[in-house]
Parts: sequence; C-alpha cells; structure tokens
Amino acid sequence: MQQHSAAWRYCRDCRLCPTLLQRVSPIPHDRGCDVSLKLRLTVMNFLQFYIWGAWLITIGRYWFENQHWSGTSFGAIFSTMGIASLFMPALMGVVADKWINAEKLYGALHLAGAVMLFYVPQVNDPRTMFWVMLVTMIFYMPTISLAIAVAYNALKQDGKDVIRDYPPIRVWGTIGFIAALWTTSLLKLETSPGQFYIASAASLVLGLYAFTLPKAPPRLSSGDSRSLLDVLGLSSFRLFRDRNMAVFFIFAMLLGAALQLTNAYGGTFLGEFSNNPLYQDALAVKYPAIIMSISQISETLFILTIPFFLKRFGIKTVMTLSMVAWFLRFGLFAYGDPGPGLWMIVASCIVYGMAFDFFNISGSLFVEQQSDPRIRASTQGLFMLMTNGIGAVLGSSISGWMIDAYFTGADGTKDWHGIWVTFALYSLAMALLFVPLFKHRHDSRALAHAGAHGQADVSNP
Repeated sequence: MQQHSAAWRYCRDCRLCPTLLQRVSPIPHDRGCDVSLKLRLTVMNFLQFYIWGAWLITIGRYWFENQHWSGTSFGAIFSTMGIASLFMPALMGVVADKWINAEKLYGALHLAGAVMLFYVPQVNDPRTMFWVMLVTMIFYMPTISLAIAVAYNALKQDGKDVIRDYPPIRVWGTIGFIAALWTTSLLKLETSPGQFYIASAASLVLGLYAFTLPKAPPRLSSGDSRSLLDVLGLSSFRLFRDRNMAVFFIFAMLLGAALQLTNAYGGTFLGEFSNNPLYQDALAVKYPAIIMSISQISETLFILTIPFFLKRFGIKTVMTLSMVAWFLRFGLFAYGDPGPGLWMIVASCIVYGMAFDFFNISGSLFVEQQSDPRIRASTQGLFMLMTNGIGAVLGSSISGWMIDAYFTGADGTKDWHGIWVTFALYSLAMALLFVPLFKHRHDSRALAHAGAHGQADVSNP
C-alpha cells in the first residue's frame, strides 16, 4: 500500500518516477498528470512562437516605413536567422545533451533574448541593427529545437506516443504565432517599435516559466565519449553515414530555403500592391499581416493530420506532398492579386499549412525516431542547422542575388510573376528528384511501436 500511495503522489505532482510506476503497474495512470503535462507543454509552445510572430512578418514594414532603410540591409537582417542557425542549435543541443538540463538552458536563452528584443527599438543605424539582431537570433533560434527536445523527453518519460501526442501540442505554437500577428496588426504596431516590446515581454515570461517545465537532464556522460565526434559533441552527424538520412537532410535543407523565400518576400509582395490604384482599398493591401496569417491558421489544421499521414503513408510520401504544396504555394502567388485573384492568394496561404508542417514538424518527428535518445537535443539541433541554418542562408542569399539580377527593373520595380514562377519550378524540381533518391521504406507497425515506446526506428535502414 505504501508503494501505491507513493506512486500516486509522484504522478499527481508531475514528478514521474518510471521505475516506481513500473513496479506498481497494475495501478492506472493518473489522468490529472496527463492533462497537466500536456497543458504545460502547450503553454510553452504558445509562448515560443508568440515571440516570433510578434515581429517576423511585420519587421519589413517597420524597416521600410518607419526607419526608411534600404532593401539590401533588410536582406542582411533577415539572414541573421540563418546565420545563427548555422551553429547555435547544434551547439546548444550538445550543451543540453552533455552538461545542462535542456529546460534550464532553454529558459536562460529566452531571458537573454528578452533583453535583446527590448533593446532593438533603441537602434537607429542599419549596420548596428544587423549585429543586434544577430545576437538576438543567437539566443532565439536554438530555443526552437530545445523546445522540441524538452517536449519529446517529457512525453516519452510519461509513456506517450510522440507521433500521436506531440502534434496537438505543437499546434498551439502556431496559434501563438497567429495571436501575436493579430495583436501587432490590430494594435497598429506593424510599423512601430511596439512589436519588439511585445516580443520582449513574452520572452521574459517564457524564460521564467521554462524553469518550471519537466526536467530534461543530460543523457551523455564523459564515459560515453570514445571518438572524436563524441569528444566534440558532434555525434548526431553520424546520421549522415546512412545514405537515406543524408538524402533526407539535404532535401530538408532545400525545403528550408523555400521557407525562407516565403517569409522574406510574401509580405513585401502584398505590400507593393498599394502602389497600384486598382488595389489601394483592397483588404489584402490594408491588412497584409492578417491575410498572411491565414497561412498559420492552415498550419493549425494540417498539424493535426500529421499522425494519420505519417503513420499511414510514411515520411517519403509526407515530404513529397510538402514539396508539391510548395509548388502550389508559389504558383498561386504568381497568378494571384488582391482583386479578382484574391482567391488564389488565399488558396496559397491555405496550402502553406501542408507545405510547412509536412516537412518541418514531420521531419522533426522522423529525426527523433531515427536518433539515439541520448543525443536527442543534438539531433534536433542538426535538423535546425540544415533547415533554418544552411537552407535559410542559401535561400536568402541566392534568391536576393537572383531577384536583383533578373527580376528587378531599372526603376526598382520587381517582376513578381517571374519570381514566384521560378520558385514554383524550384519546388517541383525538388519533388521530382526526391522520389527516386530517397529510398526509405515505410513500416507503419514499426513506426507505431517506436512512437509508443520511445525507440529509434531501425527497421528500415
């Protein structure tokens, strides 16, 4: 009886002791703990993306209409996310796997990020702004993969199936992004420094809240290091030894480039219609941020379909659908406008949900199933490196050069139709190459077993 009481006490306090509960397994799991854990992770995800949504889509209007800085310097600012993602997610993943609890590191980074976001509006020089935003992104970008690692660790420690239980939690991150975007837009802060103060306040709250999250202690000890990769904390790069994983990461990088294209140019594309008298009073021109938020609303729906598609059809089909969706995303933009073609812009925003979720969320779940639990944070950092790091830098730099060289007139006007058609063809080419190159065979039973028991899926090397 004492064992039973102790087990129930641990469960109700959300300090789950797997060994103790295993010893008294006839006792049913406490439903109260189940709800509490998911609620805590839901709040984490909501605030994580609320911080980003407060300024990511609207910083362009602040840059051009408030500060009147150049487009070239704006491109450099947008590249800070990619530059930071080149090293910080992987580096912080190593720190979390070897030395510091992931939830504590996560909280410390958000507290530092809150200070930097508060300082952003004080900067009045674009060159200084680059360095300030770079430091801000150095603190923020690794928190995306750390949030995933903390959530996966907590769910698996609680005996959950991450493929089934994580997407309904992650969807609240997208809801947080939408809430922040609407807050910024409805309060008329799209061209105001107020957007950064909102983000700073949310970062401060999340930084403090993170220290109350379920513990995610380091899994690697000094005795585990036997090779140079282990000593340097780069064990996750061993995944590249497997041909299919190497192909997967390369295409994840290429998809990360596609994501950067829509983030950097989607809002600017709609904003330029304000120069055309035919569209000056159109809803999409007056409230471009709200129209673009349809993309995030779509995300909330497609995230919930991931467990079905991933278990039923496998990662290859899901990733291919993502590439086809990116083709439609850009293609619909190419022929849409805020007038009679508004339905195409709305349709493009709807299909964005599949384009983003089916590679970003599904990709992180797939990587989780393929990796050693001891290097969970490092592996998610590697996925972030490929998508939001290398992919983002390549996407922003190459697209910026290409648009200036081939799609910008002498008067500075841009050929948006040609730009979006080119991006659409890029996405279609990815899909046509991915299908024959990625030879992963799907086993729905093995995947379901791995998700439920927290094991790596090694049945399909």
